Amino acid sequence: MNEARVKQPRQQPDPAEFDFELPPELIAQAPLEQRAASRLLHLPAVNNECREWRFGQLGSLLRPNDLLVLNDTRVIPARLLGRKASGGKVEMLLERILEPRLALVQLRSSRSPADGAELSFEGGAKARVEGRQGPFFLLRFDTDLQALLETHGHVPLPPYIERDDAADDRERYQTVYAKQAGAVAAPTAGLHFDQALLQELEDSGVRSVAVTLHVGAGTFLPLRAEQLASGRLHAERIAVGEDVCEAVAATRERGGRVVAVGTTVARALESAAADGVLRAFYGETDLFIRPGYDFRVVDALITNFHLPASSLLMLVAAFRGKEAVLSAYRYAVAQRFRFFSYGDAMFIERPLTHRPNAS
Repeated sequence: MNEARVKQPRQQPDPAEFDFELPPELIAQAPLEQRAASRLLHLPAVNNECREWRFGQLGSLLRPNDLLVLNDTRVIPARLLGRKASGGKVEMLLERILEPRLALVQLRSSRSPADGAELSFEGGAKARVEGRQGPFFLLRFDTDLQALLETHGHVPLPPYIERDDAADDRERYQTVYAKQAGAVAAPTAGLHFDQALLQELEDSGVRSVAVTLHVGAGTFLPLRAEQLASGRLHAERIAVGEDVCEAVAATRERGGRVVAVGTTVARALESAAADGVLRAFYGETDLFIRPGYDFRVVDALITNFHLPASSLLMLVAAFRGKEAVLSAYRYAVAQRFRFFSYGDAMFIERPLTHRPNAS
């Protein structure tokens, strides 16, 4: 399978430099009633002065001929509840399906199950632990896993949402343009768009196109020492079609900006431009974008607020500068913005001197 490889900065980042204080009550536990009612913090290209908007006002920050690049992945019900042979509770979060009955997963329990251990899940399904790959477990099921998840799976809400999933999460933890099933976490920057806003932007001359990046469960794991040393993250599947490449080229010719809706889109686009030229790409990427990275495609970024010391926060810092981003985060905390998956968003522009020119 193709893999995207991009030259990385030599200096190893220190996660402690990307930490910040966040009052727990600012972690959004549920979505707002209206998607586009979220707040939007604008970090402009010309200075670091934060400006506040509502997400529904995004059209005021975009221009005719700009290109919105969306991630059309669709979240699957990737969480299963079960028990070990001892009776202890276990929770499974899918990373990816390898074969119809074999999967790479995260397991949460009081004590990690050993190789060969048998687990029982909802719907009467059973699985056997067949080993580990880094932080993940290999599980072999006695039934088709995709069918089991569709019938008995739960919405894989992030671990910082401290409640059980509800019926409306199946719709709200999903973008309105989701098509390609395969993600175990939502591309959350896209959760703020509703059909009315998308239509308004299209009518104003803003184009849109979609890539696919199936977000894996690894996105919620703490950074490991080997990832920091190697400059590579957990792999995720991406699809960047020729239509995307043509749309980016046309946007450059029109003088418009390429606006990535989410860090997942930024990762997909930059992976597909690994040699400096954006090309159609279907495969896996383990790209770790961190300060010092030279962006090739993305001009502006729409993104939610991310976990302290996380790879996603490092990506945003690489895009706009660590001090500017951390200052914006401090502002957001002081102004009581809502954080993480169901929280508010940012619109971040790069200075003109740093605009990429890949085509």
